[in-house]
Amino acid sequence: MPKADEDAFDRRPLHARIAADLRDEIMSGDLEPGSNLPSTQRLKERFDASNATVQKALQVLKDERLVIGRAGAAVTVREHRQETIRPASLGRPVESGKPYRWLTEAGKQGRNGSIQLMDVAEVRPPCDVAACLELGETGTAVMRRQLLMHDGDPVELVTCFYPLELARGTALSEPRKIRGGTPTLLAEMGYPPRLTVDRVSARVPTQQQYEALQLPGDLPILRTLRVVYSDHDRPIEATVMAKAGHLHELQYEFV
Repeated sequence: MPKADEDAFDRRPLHARIAADLRDEIMSGDLEPGSNLPSTQRLKERFDASNATVQKALQVLKDERLVIGRAGAAVTVREHRQETIRPASLGRPVESGKPYRWLTEAGKQGRNGSIQLMDVAEVRPPCDVAACLELGETGTAVMRRQLLMHDGDPVELVTCFYPLELARGTALSEPRKIRGGTPTLLAEMGYPPRLTVDRVSARVPTQQQYEALQLPGDLPILRTLRVVYSDHDRPIEATVMAKAGHLHELQYEFV
């Protein structure tokens, strides 16, 4: 066998490989919500695995809340909460007095959206954020960290950064929620969003992300670094957003 093929062998434990294949079938819709997974015997035959290994794989999916079942009963695919995010619809300012657009969208989906403000501080941002905001080697920014929730369950950890000269002395630097969201506030301050650029990657979660999102196991997150530009290509906001990778997908539309 060529060495390249040897290097490509899946070295994950067998139960993790079984869970990965079944997870993909659930997320793609091949195994629909309400349907039963194949029997333990069929899974043993399909994956050439022991009963204990199959049960360990099923427990992974139960911990991820993708399936439900108990010993001696069929394992059923749950109505899982994978969500399609349309970034273009969330970054626009709202009319005066209206709630933040993310909360409105949650309501349209029949969910109770809420936001927990975790921290507001002046910090030196991560290097990629500092570069996006053109802060130089020593520049600082106002940071706002929030946890977005649906029906009390955490779905996204959002950390926003604003150039100090823009944010200091404004509501952006105050430890309170901003009605209508920051896009609306920035527009009212004279910095309307003109261009938004997203950089999306899949990453292993940090300890903070793992704990805040209450992740069930060794799963990746979707990390989005979003930079918002106003007039004259001035960067006014850089945001790091972390979402559970097995619960979300991003949809981008081009015209």
